[in-house]
Amino acid sequence: MDGFNFIIPYTVRVVDVNYGAHVANSAVLNFFQDARIAYLKRLGDYSEMNISKGCGIILPEAHVKYLAEMFLGDELVIGAKITNVGRSSFTMCYRIERDGVAMAEGETVLICFDYEKRKPRRLDAVFKEKVAAFES
Repeated sequence: MDGFNFIIPYTVRVVDVNYGAHVANSAVLNFFQDARIAYLKRLGDYSEMNISKGCGIILPEAHVKYLAEMFLGDELVIGAKITNVGRSSFTMCYRIERDGVAMAEGETVLICFDYEKRKPRRLDAVFKEKVAAFES
């Protein structure tokens, strides 16, 4: 998948399909989350609850562009990458393909969040360095 250093396979399951017999719009965000979780683990054993010195992440913004229908049993590949890293947030982009054809694309903004203090916190330098090295 061009432009993505990280991809995962995914087979569409019954729970992903809606009454229209195609993948539900909400399922695509779950596909993105699956790719994000795997990406973070690959980056350095991070998780959504441990991204920087005991802080997790929250997702305040998500955009999805649906390009084509996906169906039960489809064999997909999902690409994920971090495209921007700020002081306390980062942006991830995603693409879902079937047989080399884009089915959906999207982006999420994620904020490093201290769940104990209930407020955003800076991303640590090690995380930023790992992202820069992986995405270069």
